[in-house]
Amino acid sequence: MDQSDSQLPLLEAFGLGRRDGPAGAWLLREVTLSLRAGDRLGLAGPSGAGKTLLMRALARLDRLSAGDVFWQGGPVHGSRMPEFRTRVMYLHQRPALGEGTVEANLQLPFALRSHRRQRFDRDRIVAWLRSLDRDESFLAKRNQDLSGGESQLLGLLRALQLEPQVLLLDEPTAALDRPTAVLVERLIRDWLADRSDERAYVWVSHDPHQAERMCEQVLWMNGGTIQRVERSTPSAE
Repeated sequence: MDQSDSQLPLLEAFGLGRRDGPAGAWLLREVTLSLRAGDRLGLAGPSGAGKTLLMRALARLDRLSAGDVFWQGGPVHGSRMPEFRTRVMYLHQRPALGEGTVEANLQLPFALRSHRRQRFDRDRIVAWLRSLDRDESFLAKRNQDLSGGESQLLGLLRALQLEPQVLLLDEPTAALDRPTAVLVERLIRDWLADRSDERAYVWVSHDPHQAERMCEQVLWMNGGTIQRVERSTPSAE
């Protein structure tokens, strides 16, 4: 990234809207936000408020009824889409997994054309597993034998190894026990700190204490719109 690019927001949303069908109700309406390098942005609100819809819209996974998403200063369309997909990654709380072992699932992205210049780094994965209080044997587990929490860990590691700029984290610790959730929080803080001049994340959480720990600013959503913006005050774990 050159100096001029580094001054641009990594990700921007302008007046995003999505309707339920051509003449249906607005599910997401007039959402505008900006995410710069180093930002730790939270999304909060009741179930059905539009948080997941917004995350999917930011990742350009669903068709928009209004507005646009910009990445590094330009709209995300056409020829920009493949690179955008490698740099801005949405992590659903129930990740889609392929057949086979954890290690096979981790290796799978490197067979894709968009990641052909990258290589699977087993040692780095093992180090991350240790930071999550797991050992190397986790790699041999088969996907059908994973718990919901273990599937979330796999989804997170699969994304981190691909060196994204932006992580869109949709309740990434929802299926984890508290000790493991705290370790995941630490891993993501370390990921951001390692290159805070070119990385950022958006974190959806129903836990206000987690939002205080992990986010500098929290957007409160309801009815598909941003109702208010709150500044977080860090709290002790």
